[in-house]
Amino acid sequence: MATGFDGLHVVVTGGTGALGTALVGQLIEKGAVCHIPCFHEAERSRFAHASSPQVKLATGVDLTDDNAVGAFYNQASAAGVLWASMHIAGGFMWGPIADTTPAQFESQWRMNALTCWLCCRAAVKTMRTGGRGGRIVNVTSRPGVSPENGASMTAYTAAKAAVSGLTVALAAEVAAEGILVNAVAPSIMDTPANRAAMPKADFATWPTVADVAKTICFLASPENTVTRGGLIPVYGKA
Repeated sequence: MATGFDGLHVVVTGGTGALGTALVGQLIEKGAVCHIPCFHEAERSRFAHASSPQVKLATGVDLTDDNAVGAFYNQASAAGVLWASMHIAGGFMWGPIADTTPAQFESQWRMNALTCWLCCRAAVKTMRTGGRGGRIVNVTSRPGVSPENGASMTAYTAAKAAVSGLTVALAAEVAAEGILVNAVAPSIMDTPANRAAMPKADFATWPTVADVAKTICFLASPENTVTRGGLIPVYGKA
């Protein structure tokens, strides 16, 4: 059994963010070729791994648009057989339900659930063409698997709960094809943005993006031969 990702082509949505940057760094070290969709050109300029020959950035990709997602996956698969697709792209919104508008709810749904569903759909189609199975890893959240933690963020919680349900259902749908589907469920991760937003929190209890990335790497790797349908908690000490 092969170890690592030597020469394997993978997709990482949200790859230029805090968790995505950590994940792409680890994948590069393990030999992967990383295909990363960006919406804005500015994402490329601030991305730490933009100059790596193992990184293929595509700009102007709207992950809520079916045609754009399909074109991106076709482009990635033209470079090599797609092995794994990891879906980090999403967004957070805090707000009691009475203060949340239908437009905000729909925005959370589109950023989190729709992007994940479209990318899972495109990844499955592409992996079927490759004919050797593959790995899909989604990112839900602690409220997405334990909704009692989602007070005052119902729009976000509902969207991430959809990601959780999608993950489990899809894992059962494609397991016989050798496509193993899982998700990680982080609590609050230790990022500069989260530290700034919660300066009085105990940062030592939060999982680091590097540790969450390690879990994603394993689930997406050829070394994972049996785990599917998992909503893996990555809570740290919180």
